Amino acid sequence: MSVIIRKSLLELIFSGAFMKRWNDKLRPMELVEVDKQAHKMIVAWLLFLLNSRDMDVARKRALGEAIVEGGLFDYLYRLVITDIKPPVFYRIKENPEDYRVLTNWVLHQLKPRIMPLGQDFMTRMGEYLMQPEDKGLGRRILYAAHLYASYSEFKLLKSINRMDHELTEIEASFVDRLKELRDVKGVAELLDEDGNVFGRFTRMCGRLRFQKRWSQTPRVPETSVLGHMFIVAAFSWFFSMEVGACRARCQNNFFAGLFHDLPELLTRDIISPVKGASLEIAELIHEYERRELDRVVLAPLKQGGYDDITERLEYFLGLAVGSEFKATVNRDGTILEASEAQLAGEFNQDTLDPKDGPLLKVCDSLAAYIEAHTALKNGISSDQLHQALFRIRERYDETPVIAGVQVSALLADFN
Repeated sequence: MSVIIRKSLLELIFSGAFMKRWNDKLRPMELVEVDKQAHKMIVAWLLFLLNSRDMDVARKRALGEAIVEGGLFDYLYRLVITDIKPPVFYRIKENPEDYRVLTNWVLHQLKPRIMPLGQDFMTRMGEYLMQPEDKGLGRRILYAAHLYASYSEFKLLKSINRMDHELTEIEASFVDRLKELRDVKGVAELLDEDGNVFGRFTRMCGRLRFQKRWSQTPRVPETSVLGHMFIVAAFSWFFSMEVGACRARCQNNFFAGLFHDLPELLTRDIISPVKGASLEIAELIHEYERRELDRVVLAPLKQGGYDDITERLEYFLGLAVGSEFKATVNRDGTILEASEAQLAGEFNQDTLDPKDGPLLKVCDSLAAYIEAHTALKNGISSDQLHQALFRIRERYDETPVIAGVQVSALLADFN
């Protein structure tokens, strides 16, 4: 069965922007599921690189695939069970029969929306969710990343919830469970995030939740740069499935989506009209981003011995070709720009490490479109939102198919 991405799946992925976290605690800001998932998967990618350094290419690729799919399965599951408090959910998991009943119900709820992804995907998801006792490396990396991302949120609200009787127990639970995973490379550094460049970088990435997109335009829900990156990454994975991308290309597209707005740690979310006001302004912004990215992120990671992380970040961000939205391959250590036709044909092979820049741009545009469309649907009337929808529709009316994706037809479903 061929994979066909539909509006309902895209809206399901976006719905994590509505889903509040820690909503029984006093919060300095709204904490939402999609932001936590983004931070979790960033940390999972970093742990994946550290723990696969000594693996052959085939094992490394299989581990990467297991981490991406496992993360997406966990997210889809979480979207359905919504507000079950962790202690209650852990009690359910302790009883295999109760957990099986709950999981079957979740899969039944998800089936109409994930069915277009094909029977193989549904089977893999069912098998993954029905085996919570699996202690393989991929599962352990995801669990460590989940704990760290949730603990990072907890530390944001710890200081204003001092009278809460649960605080001490919650913090001890996070620390104890992370300590149990210290055999996973990188977890010790996460526990001491102030004392090493790896931990400081993971914490820095989490700060992207503070940066709201469309900052001059009221919206419901508001979305952060961090959550937007995860939405784009998830879209990229599913569209990669639809166009028949090879395994390396699928993973590169997901992780490129997960980091495509990383420079906004340094520049904030500069709106497109400002970037496009003139060529000189665009070049000035790009030059500043590149310089600060190297100073604040890449150089410290290199000095800390994480050359492999910096190399992959540079590839995902398209630094060698000038943009993350250009298609690239790695031929014998040289980064080359490729055409869409080449990427869909002769270059669609794992050995060339291909990455779909144009497909990433489609996913970025679709995420922005859904943000604006959802706000309008929720009663927020704004010229900026209407103009954004018009510009995106106009762009893809002129070029309805990009990177094998029928973008114009997909957008028509939102009318």
